Amino acid sequence: MIKRALVSVSDKRGVVELARALADKGVEILSTGGTAAALAAAGIAVKQVSAHTGAPEILDGRVKTLHPKIHGGLLGRDTPEHVAEMTANGITPIDLVVVNLYPFEATIAKAATTLDEAIENIDIGGPSMLRSAAKNHERVTVVVDPDDYPIILAALAAGDLSPGQRFALARKAFSHTAAYDASIAAYLSSIDESAAHSRHQAPLRRELPDTLSLQWRRLYELRYGENPHQGAAFYADSRSPLEQTKSERPTIATAEVLGGKQLSYNNILDLDAALGLCLELADPAAVVVKHNNPCGVAIDRDVASAYRRAREADATSAFGGIVAVNREVDADLANLLVETFLECVVAPGYSAAARDILAAKKNLRLVAATGAWRAPTGEVAWSVRTIAGGALVQSVDHGMVELADARIATRRTPTDAERADLAFAWRVAKHVKSNAIVFAKNGVTVAIGAGQMSRVDSVRICERKAGVGLKGAVVASDAFFPFRDGLDVLAEA
Repeated sequence: MIKRALVSVSDKRGVVELARALADKGVEILSTGGTAAALAAAGIAVKQVSAHTGAPEILDGRVKTLHPKIHGGLLGRDTPEHVAEMTANGITPIDLVVVNLYPFEATIAKAATTLDEAIENIDIGGPSMLRSAAKNHERVTVVVDPDDYPIILAALAAGDLSPGQRFALARKAFSHTAAYDASIAAYLSSIDESAAHSRHQAPLRRELPDTLSLQWRRLYELRYGENPHQGAAFYADSRSPLEQTKSERPTIATAEVLGGKQLSYNNILDLDAALGLCLELADPAAVVVKHNNPCGVAIDRDVASAYRRAREADATSAFGGIVAVNREVDADLANLLVETFLECVVAPGYSAAARDILAAKKNLRLVAATGAWRAPTGEVAWSVRTIAGGALVQSVDHGMVELADARIATRRTPTDAERADLAFAWRVAKHVKSNAIVFAKNGVTVAIGAGQMSRVDSVRICERKAGVGLKGAVVASDAFFPFRDGLDVLAEA
């Protein structure tokens, strides 16, 4: 039975309605600061925590609820010893805690946030109350998410929560405080020590920290993983600088699925690969990906023309592929997209006319990834790859060697057109699984050889796929040729 509740929230969604329902049931409500003011303004009887404890809020509000009458009321059990000790010390039980925390993650997501601003948004009293209440969930109910208020409202009508409900809410509270602490640790680990006493925007630390605190939140469960017998879910990072930069560049995790079936595990991998390559290309561009490798890439005067060329570069592989374009999908492009079976399309947006045309393909997944569609440069971000028993962490590969800085090793200097094609092929090769060979001509890939143990075999795959189409093309390789045999095959192609 809930007789006394402590309510103190930063996210005030639904809190007035919840508090009113509690008050109607005769529950005494303790609160602090802005929450108490909001409840009082709504005509709800509320008792300030300072009146309950007999101790004022001090240190600019940093100390409000850190008091034995609060934590004793949360941690005390229904044993004769605890009841006697609480009575002797004037401590009354608190049966319900409704708390969510200072918006630390939202604060550090702002590009101009200073270290001082971030520090001031580290909640101390809130996590302490959540942990105390969650530890004693046999007696105390803890609510950290406004979406769970209906559980409390239903329990008020029914009489009380079940032990299973209290356990589930406690588990969620501990997950929330763990994620909160992980975000703080990750943020501070990403800040250079020179910023320790700075009043300005904190410079990012470029060295890897001794300890990584990674936290992801589940977006949704997937039907299965890479294979039907594998369970899977899609998680997004917590916007800490270690996992996500502040550039607001588009990602699949932050994109909106506008239509079609739910994304699969393999769809998400391929969409990420297609988007990553498309972001490297400034001109109107189209990328077709199959099995995490590009099979056709093109740039042109508009994305419809680029897509037509990218698809025709390897029409067989394009069937059932994933397409990325770096401009809005218009009606011209939409008419081309519906000509072939495709799994997904990702773009900055879709015109109304394009949406009408694409609606004919009910299973085609349309993904809108908003943000700055450009190649990220100079950003601090880390890539994490798990292995059995650990993980490998490296800086994200944002770099590109510019051909203007390259040494010409042949007697003939490339023409301007060849240089442009080389730069294009070089960017594509970065996104092809090694050993990678990319032939390109006039802004379109002519053939792509991917994922072979021998670089010579990658060249031969290109030769078989393109035939006479390789004449006059340029070639990019993702690594050096250790012997001349690969170059001999290239010259003969």
